[in-house]
Amino acid sequence: MSAGPPTRVARTPFGALPDGTPIDRYTLSNGHGTSVDVITWGGIVTSLRTRDAAGRLGDVVLGHDTLDGYLAGGNGPYLGALVGRFGNRIARGRFALGGRVHQLACNDGPNHLHGGLRGFDKRVWSAEAGTGPEGASLRLGLVSEDGEEGYPGRLAVTVTMTLDDADQLRLDYAATADAPTHLNPTHHGYFDLDGGADVLGHLVTLHASRFLPVDEGLIPTGELRPVAGTPMDFTRPTAVGARLGAGPEAADEQLRRARGYDHCWVLDGGGAAPALAAEVVGPASGRRLEVFTTEPGVQFYSGNFLDGSVTGKGGRRYGRRAGLCLETQHFPDSPNHPSFPGTLLMPGQAWWSTTVFRFSAEAPAR
Repeated sequence: MSAGPPTRVARTPFGALPDGTPIDRYTLSNGHGTSVDVITWGGIVTSLRTRDAAGRLGDVVLGHDTLDGYLAGGNGPYLGALVGRFGNRIARGRFALGGRVHQLACNDGPNHLHGGLRGFDKRVWSAEAGTGPEGASLRLGLVSEDGEEGYPGRLAVTVTMTLDDADQLRLDYAATADAPTHLNPTHHGYFDLDGGADVLGHLVTLHASRFLPVDEGLIPTGELRPVAGTPMDFTRPTAVGARLGAGPEAADEQLRRARGYDHCWVLDGGGAAPALAAEVVGPASGRRLEVFTTEPGVQFYSGNFLDGSVTGKGGRRYGRRAGLCLETQHFPDSPNHPSFPGTLLMPGQAWWSTTVFRFSAEAPAR
């Protein structure tokens, strides 16, 4: 790639909340033309522009052109948002901790989802921008007070987003709490690498030999089931829609329960350094997305509940499977499964997690 403008950060207004609170948009860009827009409402990534195989820039995430779009309906699909305290579901919205049962807000039928009624996605984050050797960065922060959405403990959390000249968007999460609590934040971006009507043709690879089966309420049963011989096997590049549709979807219990893919895969890697978790290729554009993480799992969601009721950027209606999510995280309902990797954060403990989204492009195969 030829050199372009230097890495930089720009801030512009992005509207105001009904109470008058201003919301800012920060644009991180590098010398290749890659850029990411992040707003202080919900830490939402509103736009992520990368080049295709022909060198053309295009936006690869679903979202809205204005703040009003995100406020309407409370951003039900969580388009591009940071979610927490606990990403994914907690059964019946409760867990036992410190000799008592904590009851959380239930916003997904009988269960707790993505932090509750007013999670991280519906909060104003503080923002501090900068540039350095590692690229353009934006440090977002907020405080979740003791008792918010039913969670114990006062929690201070930061998410630093960094865009570098290798076309990598890095998310570094950090948190501390003054009392024992559970924490499992994630980024809920919807990707569409080709800009088409849906992502059924996108090729997905998941570096995971097991997944978590779910019950009718999409709560893990506790089993870590091998993917071999099931529609959950993405150990080789597989089109999102290859096993969906009236036949396989109706025949497979797990696909039927989730109306497609909405499961957590148990990653084969993970640890102190981000390991390769997932790869996605847009066959029309040649764009490739690689996801690296220190987390033990990734929730692959195929946009099953998008139904055309949300009008996004440029007036596009987001129909079923208009985008896909790769939410790096600990396992759903972990507080109620002692055998799962723990999500308990103790006072004095410095909690951290890292996920990297790497973008590239290559000529589509003919």
